[in-house]
Amino acid sequence: MIYGSERVKSLPPYLFSIFHQKKKKLEEQGIDVIDLGIGAPDLPTPSFIIDRLISEAKNSKNHKYSPYGGCQEFREAVASFYQKNYQVELDPDTEVLTLIGSKEGIAHLIQALINPGDGVLLPDPGYPVYQSAVHLAHGKSLHFPLDETRGYVPGFEQISDTDRKHAKLMLLNYPNNPTGATVEPETFTEAVEFARNNQICIAHDAAYDLVTFRGYESPSLLQVPEARDIGVEFGSLSKSFNMTGWRIGYVVGNKDLIRALSIVKSNTDTSQFLAIQKAGVAALNSDFSSVSDNCEIYEKRMAAVLPPLQEIGLEAEKTRGTFFLWAKVPDGYTSQSFSEFVLDQAGVIVTPGTAFGQRGEGYIRISLSVPTERLSEAVERMKNIRKGGTVE
Repeated sequence: MIYGSERVKSLPPYLFSIFHQKKKKLEEQGIDVIDLGIGAPDLPTPSFIIDRLISEAKNSKNHKYSPYGGCQEFREAVASFYQKNYQVELDPDTEVLTLIGSKEGIAHLIQALINPGDGVLLPDPGYPVYQSAVHLAHGKSLHFPLDETRGYVPGFEQISDTDRKHAKLMLLNYPNNPTGATVEPETFTEAVEFARNNQICIAHDAAYDLVTFRGYESPSLLQVPEARDIGVEFGSLSKSFNMTGWRIGYVVGNKDLIRALSIVKSNTDTSQFLAIQKAGVAALNSDFSSVSDNCEIYEKRMAAVLPPLQEIGLEAEKTRGTFFLWAKVPDGYTSQSFSEFVLDQAGVIVTPGTAFGQRGEGYIRISLSVPTERLSEAVERMKNIRKGGTVE
């Protein structure tokens, strides 16, 4: 028998893969499952991006290895995006690195920066991959609370002296997964001041930076002048351009942090297929009207589903970012028990809040990444079983 490493054996299974297996079994039994669990856009990738991919894929020059840091054209497009959106100037050669999706970049950055036993400050609740990546790097997860009473904005003064002393890196994520919380620029100013005072690096996960509503524009960490001294920001085309399966993203910011990450990456991958990078250029150089259209759809879905959710005892607030609703479970349920109840009885997948940390207890995350009629059907099914009915 072949055994995995101790790190792998002690790592819990990825929750979303478990739900995928359950979903598959139910579908094999003929049950129509509505998946509101995973954060993958259901909307199509814009046709102009697909057209660019087809064109570039037909060019044999793109069938060779990519430069390790990504092609020049993509890195320049990222730098141009930051200039236009945030008025932040970046050197595409030293302050931009192409990623095979921001998920792998975040995991590899943690490996690149920390030694065994080093601490990493992580939000609770927060994206589960953060903690898994720290575990795989032999680090120690140091959680700081995101509380509803504060609007899920970090209270840096609540971080203990012990954790400040042992932390080498802090992760932030806004607009926030799973809560949908957003921040104003002042939060990043406070974060940079805290990090500089305590000699901690910052990595900001901005995967949902363009998925915003109600006139809100998400700020960038790098708009804080001193942020580049100690921080980087991760971006992704997955959510804004519906390119989840394309696996294309980037990291920008501090040259030394990016150099460390590039060393790990050059020893583990050879960047993304050049045709995909150049399709990403078409996305970043576009007028972003497709992004605005997507956001309008998500906002309408949110408006349609919030009232009926509240009618069945699922309290949730309208957000200014992401396509998630962070809802309190009804009285008498835990996050896990309610999630299992609606899956087994209603054929609806929602994510228990505890998947995102201990402070997620009492909540579920609902993804708006299905059409409005399916969202309405999911809520109707939950309403039905709450009244003692069954799903046909």
